[in-house]
Amino acid sequence: MAFGITTKLHLQCSMQPAAMSRRRHAKLGHVRCAAAATTTLTSKAAVATTASARTVRSRRAPAASSASVSHMWKKVHGLEDWEGMLEPLHPVLRDEVVRYGELVRACYEALEEDRSSPKYMNCKYGKRQMLEEAGVAAAGYEVTRYIYSSSDAAVPGMEAMTSGCASWAGYVAVSTDEMTRRLGRRDVLVSFRGTVTAAEWMANLKSSLEPASFDPRDARPDVKVESGFRNVYTSTDKTCRFGCVDSCRDQLLREVSRLVASCSKTHPGEEMSITVAGHSMGGALAQLLAYDLAELGLNGDAPVTVFSFGGPRVGNAAFKARCDELGVKVLRVANAHDPVTKLPGVFLNETTTRLGPLDAMRGACYMHVGQELALDFVRFSDLGSVHDLGAYVASLKGEAAAGEVSFHHINAYAGVIAKAMEFIDRQRDAAMRVCDWFCQLA
Repeated sequence: MAFGITTKLHLQCSMQPAAMSRRRHAKLGHVRCAAAATTTLTSKAAVATTASARTVRSRRAPAASSASVSHMWKKVHGLEDWEGMLEPLHPVLRDEVVRYGELVRACYEALEEDRSSPKYMNCKYGKRQMLEEAGVAAAGYEVTRYIYSSSDAAVPGMEAMTSGCASWAGYVAVSTDEMTRRLGRRDVLVSFRGTVTAAEWMANLKSSLEPASFDPRDARPDVKVESGFRNVYTSTDKTCRFGCVDSCRDQLLREVSRLVASCSKTHPGEEMSITVAGHSMGGALAQLLAYDLAELGLNGDAPVTVFSFGGPRVGNAAFKARCDELGVKVLRVANAHDPVTKLPGVFLNETTTRLGPLDAMRGACYMHVGQELALDFVRFSDLGSVHDLGAYVASLKGEAAAGEVSFHHINAYAGVIAKAMEFIDRQRDAAMRVCDWFCQLA
């Protein structure tokens, strides 16, 4: 079995946290820094100038090099498994990965986390204004539907408040005519945020494998995925106050199918792509959707590509093999210091079970899908930033301006990272005992 290509980018920059009046989840900050290279802005005028420049950068049109993507978009979307594009990282591919990262970050920017708001855990903006309000006005996409997900993984002591409650998970969009000309095809985009709610955190802890069973015509019981991710993808909230009684899966299959059929009818002969992008848990949901679309044949002739940022493993060896067979392409952008990218299966995985006495366990172990674009950044005073989407995007950009990425919920999120590392240690110890047992039998 072929395994993903890995390339590491060692990007250094100077970065200090920006002072922010409001705190929000999952935009913790940046990044790998030399302590002596920090920059301090002391005057109000300098701060205002930096903030103004940052606003202009966040709302500017896509980079000029994106014009060339029209001539090589199939390679950028993994037609040749990104061969020759990862080491060194091709500038057009980098720009496209950054572009999709910004479109995922819009999910965090637009999510209402104020508990006193009637839109709590919904999108703060209407579909027409959402991308502009989230800072990507020049994205070149029209949002067609909001997506909601729920989980029946209740938090102990908070069952009534958490179990089955739906929340805004992302959106579906399609490229405008102008962007379609720049991209060389009509792009249907699905964008997912990462874990935010307590119920989602509980679902993430369900690390057991279970059959995906998405195609009723062929259940493929050997193809297994993490039960918690599948739960978020397929659960329903019949009392959803946002009017979303269907599961995340049903909403997505219906909308993507509609867009594929509509674009094929409205623009006959035009090439089309389906791009699914997500951060953290959103990267897992992206892989489930991509596999689901391809397994059911709902993508038509459009290639399906996943851009995952800080995403975990999703399924077993059979899941990986089936994704490869169906032509689902996955580019995983992973920080070497991000523990989430090493879960589940921190020890028993695609590398450790390749040879030796553990080979027989491959079918029951988690395996990454696709190719890996490995980054390497860390700020030891803020360990939570190793999983931050803003830090991922800024690292790819190679930005070094002070305050370019803001820090939010640092202490709380650092605690989550610490718990993840503790979980990794426990898994490693248990796996070592299993390995010792197998070695004694060999």
